[in-house]
Amino acid sequence: MALQRGNLQPKLADLQAALEVPLPQLWSQLGQRQLRPELMDQPGLDPLDHQQALLGLARINALTRSTAGFFPDIRRLAKLNPARRLRLLDVACGGGDAVRAISRMAKREGIDLQVHGCDISAEAVSLASAAAKAEGLETHFFQTDAINSPLPGGYHLITTSLFLHHLTEADAESLLRSMAAATLDQLLVHDLIRSPIDLLLTWIGTRLLSRSAIVHIDGPLSVGGAFQLDEVAQLAASAGLVGAQITRFWPERFLLSWSRHAANA
Repeated sequence: MALQRGNLQPKLADLQAALEVPLPQLWSQLGQRQLRPELMDQPGLDPLDHQQALLGLARINALTRSTAGFFPDIRRLAKLNPARRLRLLDVACGGGDAVRAISRMAKREGIDLQVHGCDISAEAVSLASAAAKAEGLETHFFQTDAINSPLPGGYHLITTSLFLHHLTEADAESLLRSMAAATLDQLLVHDLIRSPIDLLLTWIGTRLLSRSAIVHIDGPLSVGGAFQLDEVAQLAASAGLVGAQITRFWPERFLLSWSRHAANA
């Protein structure tokens, strides 16, 4: 049966009106984390609206080189044992743009890397699978609840990008523990830094790079829900990530890295 967008649009409009927060209010509250509901997380969204939002986020992530920070560690692990096939899992992969970008980089550099992605959304998994297939990439996507279910093992590197800011502090700590328990070698977490600069860049960037109303609303809300670097360090310590390193990079992002072998040493 064909999708009837017109029947769902009033619901989306109602959600927009209920969830959108004025920029001055977001700006004034940056001193303290404000975790608010986002449109992308609401049930019953029109799948076409959801797909448009995922595609808009993919364009933004490509411009900000969201996954480039993962690759030095992928190269390092590949050099440690060049005869070993590396396996990587990207948690909360959304539309799979990070998985595809990592897969393309590995192919260009001749790294034997098997890349998988998982997400709680069936719509996201379907879109990610179709996009990877269209590019001819050997990737695999599956549906799972990364917060309430253990992550599968057998992966040398477990990553997540722009997911932590969606979570409560307790769930963020739980996710870090789960990633650490599942990875054979290393975990990497990339996310936003809550700051006035990031809020301004996000507000402008979402409107220039996407026509999706979902992206326009959720982008600034995400900055308000993001962590600052001292808060990330506290999360890592609470999750038992001994020796975790946090690196800041442009545009107002961070990379949290933890290695099982370094922690054991």
